[in-house]
Amino acid sequence: MTALRTELTPGQRRRRRREFLTAMAFVLPAAIGFMAFYLAPTIRGIYISLTDYNLMSTPSFIGLRNYVRLMSDPLFLNSVVVTLEYVVINIAVQTVVAVGLAVLMHRLTRSVVIRGTILLPFLVSNVIAAMVWFLLLDFQLGLVNSAIEALGLTRIPFFADDTWAIPTIALVNVWRHAGYTALLVFAGLQMIPPYVYEAAALDGSSEWRTFWKITLPLLRPVLALVLVITVTGSFQVFDTVAVTTRGGPINATRVIQYYIYQVGFGENDFGYASAISVVLLLILAVVAFFQLRMMRANQSDLA
Repeated sequence: MTALRTELTPGQRRRRRREFLTAMAFVLPAAIGFMAFYLAPTIRGIYISLTDYNLMSTPSFIGLRNYVRLMSDPLFLNSVVVTLEYVVINIAVQTVVAVGLAVLMHRLTRSVVIRGTILLPFLVSNVIAAMVWFLLLDFQLGLVNSAIEALGLTRIPFFADDTWAIPTIALVNVWRHAGYTALLVFAGLQMIPPYVYEAAALDGSSEWRTFWKITLPLLRPVLALVLVITVTGSFQVFDTVAVTTRGGPINATRVIQYYIYQVGFGENDFGYASAISVVLLLILAVVAFFQLRMMRANQSDLA
């Protein structure tokens, strides 16, 4: 069967051309920014990762030698393990807290004041938040340890002990980001039709059962997006570590991003630092891909 083709009139062609030019005018600034600040640096970083390069000389091509070096670098392997520990703690706690806050806001109150209050920690700079918590959790002078001692318990070296350091940094960042994540989940909850909950109530479903059987499944696409954003951000943690522990004690908090900074700006080995950055890029791409596929982010249970 031959498809019918409708010829456009000259006026329609002009209108479509204007619409295309208007769309390009809006897209072009973002496209230029993406190419200038993301695509071009990424391509250059990949090239530099194949070279022996420092700021005092021109890049010297060495092929995959930097990547071979990675496989036998104990500090790099340690940074991967430390980063994974941070990501697991941060994402697990942050997701539970954020979903809990979002559900409470959705079911109990939708006050703009409460939403603004929950978002306040996210508006604080990462560096400032890290410095404030570093002082609050200080072993000798911190208010938290003073309160712990007042209760008759032993003071805790939150940032100075290799067991406590990563969990402490992870929970500091949970405090800062949970409110923002909760608002993203809250936006997803608002897209769930009210009649779904009304039908569940008529069937005698409890709040807990409704949450597990209705709310979470319908939130899956939103949670997939939120998890991609939060996991990607968690893998790139840097400022909190740089302000508080600087990779210590004994490499216990030397995450990948901080190791890249040390190799590049501390050891002036930008070729090797770029190779680590490329590996981190690949890790993030693979993690994001499997997250989206496993959580079926492009599908919804709403009929």
